[in-house]
Amino acid sequence: MTDGPLHRAAVLGHPVAHSLSPVLHRAAYAALGLDDWAYDAIDVTEEDLPAFVASLDGTWAGLSLTMPLKQAVIPLLDHVEPLAEVVGAVNTVLLHGTGSGRMLTGANTDVHGLVTALGEGLGAGARVRTAAVLGAGATAASTLAALAQLGCTTPVVHVRSVARAGGLMRAAHRMGVEPVFRSLDDAAAVIGRADVVVSTLPPRAADPIAAALAGTQAHGVLLDAAYDPRPTALSVAWSAAGGVTVPGERMLLHQAVEQVRLMTGRPGPVEVMSDALEARLGVAPHG
Repeated sequence: MTDGPLHRAAVLGHPVAHSLSPVLHRAAYAALGLDDWAYDAIDVTEEDLPAFVASLDGTWAGLSLTMPLKQAVIPLLDHVEPLAEVVGAVNTVLLHGTGSGRMLTGANTDVHGLVTALGEGLGAGARVRTAAVLGAGATAASTLAALAQLGCTTPVVHVRSVARAGGLMRAAHRMGVEPVFRSLDDAAAVIGRADVVVSTLPPRAADPIAAALAGTQAHGVLLDAAYDPRPTALSVAWSAAGGVTVPGERMLLHQAVEQVRLMTGRPGPVEVMSDALEARLGVAPHG
């Protein structure tokens, strides 16, 4: 027995009480027999982040980050992995060494989560020719990287204001991706023809698009990164139009599976973590 955990990890954000990350990581630790690991949710603002990171002692193994910390943490790191650097967002911090040899490395597992979740809808080995992205935030940048890995480097990105999409444009340039930007108002009329559609819009922000999909046809795969309410109006409308839907929580699951692997060095137990997530969300088992 020990007085406390020998290895600590946590999800940071503001607010963060709603986070499902503790459910996922704790389930993984239990399944892997990692009794000396602990995972918490800690409310940390962007302003308080530097002091929090500086206070981390040798028991800390990793951090999960929500927005806006995914970008704010970058200047505080010793190293940023290439994928996270081009995306411009770090959702995972790995801590190695102690004392003056302490090293903080930033990684991005959101891309892995998106690729794996979309793969569940597309089927093994499928390549994406056409894709549409709704929104231009940090998740949109990860989505562009995921689509590139799946074979699509010229997606259509529907945004409220092209003038405010400069950050996404710069991220696309770093990736070698050449998106076409169009108005969000035009999305409902064209997204039904895409192989893949990913909505990165906040909860309920896509409801007008969902309403406009009535009477249209869809043949591709939709992933709505928002999963509250469940199912989202966009997912319901997409299914009614004939398309395939991947619940947004599947992205959350698979990015957490990769985080567990990176932090513990052990493969994340996908089914155990999936069951824990579904039990918390109150949904039927996936598959």
